[in-house]
Amino acid sequence: MRPSFTGLWRHPDFVRLWAGETISVFGTLIGGLALSFTAILWLDATPLALSVLAAAQLVPGFAVGIVAGVWVDRLRRRPIMIAADVGRFLALATIPLAAVFDLLTIGQLYSVALTTSTLTVFFDVAYQAYLPTLVTRDELVEGNAKLTASASVAEVASFSLSGWLVQLLTGPGALLIDAVSFLGSALFLARIKAAEPPRAPVEGRESIWREARDGLRVVARDPVVRSLAVANVTLSCASRMVGVVFLLYLYREVGFDPGVLGMIFAVGGVTSLAGSFLAGRSHLFGGLGPALVLSVFMRAAGMAFMPLASSVSVAGTGLLIGNQVVTDPAWTFYEINDVSLRQGVTPHEVQGRMFASVRFLEFGAMLLGAAFGGILGQTVGLRETLFVAVGLTSLAGVWLALSPVARLRAMPAAVVEARG
Repeated sequence: MRPSFTGLWRHPDFVRLWAGETISVFGTLIGGLALSFTAILWLDATPLALSVLAAAQLVPGFAVGIVAGVWVDRLRRRPIMIAADVGRFLALATIPLAAVFDLLTIGQLYSVALTTSTLTVFFDVAYQAYLPTLVTRDELVEGNAKLTASASVAEVASFSLSGWLVQLLTGPGALLIDAVSFLGSALFLARIKAAEPPRAPVEGRESIWREARDGLRVVARDPVVRSLAVANVTLSCASRMVGVVFLLYLYREVGFDPGVLGMIFAVGGVTSLAGSFLAGRSHLFGGLGPALVLSVFMRAAGMAFMPLASSVSVAGTGLLIGNQVVTDPAWTFYEINDVSLRQGVTPHEVQGRMFASVRFLEFGAMLLGAAFGGILGQTVGLRETLFVAVGLTSLAGVWLALSPVARLRAMPAAVVEARG
């Protein structure tokens, strides 16, 4: 019996976007690990050098996000994504080439990390703003669910393969695979046939900073977008606090081996598929708004399992698996509906600036979260810092519960596009 394809699987251009985005995510996840291993194994990088490398991958999101949103709204979005893919391919390809001739330096890794991270910001903002031009607003949740589900599968596959690729091919060799993946993504995107809506005429444009301010104004004035932005900023801060201390806590204080932790964390890639499956079924939880609030509180509850795991035992392992079983589906459900809701209530011509503005705020919160996580972990303790992050996540849930988002029972009707 031949498989039956329904919904957006019968939309050729969406399938091309899905394929390009999935390949891009797969390559990015492999490349992130390979870049660090290249610094460690090929260049004997110091901890300080690794910190600078990590910062080089994070700072562009904060530094250029607002400008990226302006350009995404000024220009056609698909060419921006293709150009970002080609640029990432060329930048990453320089690393194995330099390694072959024994010319690779840590400075080159910094430059490549900055370049690829900057291009990723442009790609991500353009991709989020592009989907509503390819599918109808009624199909946004389905589209985002399919894209997120494939990203979850890519996460499992990349975590499983990246270590072996680095071991077999060395770090620069694995980065070559990452580079080729971006070229494959660009080829799929280039095959999309749907035309994009016309851009605003050049003579009607204002300055970049005035247009960037318009994006922030959209976030500040729309009650739904504003509520989600504040929640996302709080969640981003909490998430980065966890990211700073959780490995130190689980490895140094509790005593879990890295290999065991890797197997446990891979569970999250599988369980997150449940969140993508339920994303379009918010009516099962009382409607869209209540479901979003519930998903944030579930994330907080799942996060609490991590500091509660205090020993390498059946109970400790069960709590960490429980963290993956509860947190990842809840976060996937939230992420799909958050993006779809913001896409649905924002006029087409300011989508890029809206997403860039929220990302700008989120990256700022991540930097604060990283600082707070390090300070608290050093002064009050790693476990205590994890509990603080749980409290901050719960605070985001309280904020959403008191916001206009909580009163939504379904996706709002399509907005009227703003006029020039």
